[in-house]
Amino acid sequence: MTNRPKANALEHEAIYIIREVAAQFEKPVLLFSGGKDSITLVRLAQKAFWPAKIPFPLMHIDTGHNFPETIEFRDKLVEELGVELIVRNVQDSIDQGKVVEETGKYASRNMLQTTTLLDAIEEFKFDACIGGARRDEEKARAKERIFSVRDDFGQWDEKNQRPELFDMLNGEIEMGQNVRVFPISNWTELDVWSYIQKENIEIPSIYFAHKRNTFLRDGLIWSAEDDVVFRADDEQVEERVVRFRTVGDMSCTAAVESHADTIDKVVAEIRSSKISERGARIDDKRSEAAMEKRKQQGYF
Repeated sequence: MTNRPKANALEHEAIYIIREVAAQFEKPVLLFSGGKDSITLVRLAQKAFWPAKIPFPLMHIDTGHNFPETIEFRDKLVEELGVELIVRNVQDSIDQGKVVEETGKYASRNMLQTTTLLDAIEEFKFDACIGGARRDEEKARAKERIFSVRDDFGQWDEKNQRPELFDMLNGEIEMGQNVRVFPISNWTELDVWSYIQKENIEIPSIYFAHKRNTFLRDGLIWSAEDDVVFRADDEQVEERVVRFRTVGDMSCTAAVESHADTIDKVVAEIRSSKISERGARIDDKRSEAAMEKRKQQGYF
């Protein structure tokens, strides 16, 4: 049997990391997408500084192709918490000629986020960006340290990382560098869902089973309820009962057939699943090292 830390140990570790960020850096920010991992981070940040408010802003790099349910939830949560939300849009990077919109069957704005993110970091002079990436998601993310240093171009060198021994986190950076911080790096998808269950955390409805107009491509189920996702004439629309295990850009995030319409049912489903949650992310399948190349260029 695999020895996994208990939920409270994972929570305590994450809170310690978040407090270290506040103590060691001058201008941290929490990168917030409206997905389950960033929502979990917000709850952990609340606990880290309670009864005070979260002492740093949230920032969303908006592709313009997000699921409407996610954006609606994002705005509702920020209003309830009374925290600052910074939004920077990929569309602005396209309009400024900094990136070029992809076209065709597998077009997505997901990779274009890197330029918008790096520009935002420079604009606000953030020295630490907190995010919800986890080592179990993808092999490139498994290589990252909890404090992952990026150079003055925002790039990551997987061969030049600091040792992290005995939970000692080194926030020393040179001028121009910044750090990406991953407080839930050691969590699994099941850990996140179990925490959401235990804490009774509200999450977007898109994570639960619902009827949706969809079509099939490459063995994956795609949403057909908008014009963001390319659909060929021979790809027929059918109503299916589905949910989303991950909520990235609509154009690269597929659904899974499911009848899990409650937290308890989702947790049970995840326990029995043999497929990674990112198995429904087409952007990870562009090449064997797709994620690693994006991270080297500055992607989160």
